[in-house]
Amino acid sequence: MTRPVEVVAFDADDTLWHSESLFAVTQERVAELLAPYADAATLEAELLTTERRNLDVYGYGVKGFTLSMVETALAVSDGRVTTDEVATILGWGKQLLAHPVELLDGVEETLRVVAADHRIALVTKGDLFHQESKIAESGLGELFEHVAVVAEKDTATYARFAGQLGVAPAGLLMVGNSVRSDVLPVLEIGGRAVHVPYNVTWAHEHAEVPADATGNGAYTQLTTLRELPAHLADLAP
Repeated sequence: MTRPVEVVAFDADDTLWHSESLFAVTQERVAELLAPYADAATLEAELLTTERRNLDVYGYGVKGFTLSMVETALAVSDGRVTTDEVATILGWGKQLLAHPVELLDGVEETLRVVAADHRIALVTKGDLFHQESKIAESGLGELFEHVAVVAEKDTATYARFAGQLGVAPAGLLMVGNSVRSDVLPVLEIGGRAVHVPYNVTWAHEHAEVPADATGNGAYTQLTTLRELPAHLADLAP
């Protein structure tokens, strides 16, 4: 018999509340600002390269994104970007940090339904201060048995996370919008994953689900989070 789901873990950004769409709008504004130096496609490619290079230094989140935008502006302009333009980019970064939390449709109701029958936890990556602030502002923090803000979501992180919860990987089900971060490493350690796509996905998070994962019940894709309680009911022994 398949081990029952003991803990349902949730991602935060773009699973519980809007995030990447705000980054996308900011990136469009930066592209317009820097149009005299580079076209939008060149800027996008340079920014992605810069962000990936800086992940080991800045980690994930708005602060790293903002610093990478400034670095990209210097690169595409050959150092000709003005102090006013840099100040504008920094200002947009601060606006991202101060943006109010906007929950996705049905999130709070779904969490409460799931929490009635399962232990639930939160695991998200990003800047600790900003993520903790968003969790507090969301009003959802009290629902989670355990909250973890991590530097990276990989197999070691999920194995440690399961250990902290006192659950075997087979009893863990992860729910998130990123195949790369919320699905693949969980499947690799023997857990289960539910992918709920967001309307915008950062290029760094793109990945493919192995064909064999879709046929054994370990992986499922849902259209919205509202479908999760029914899916969990189907998984019940």
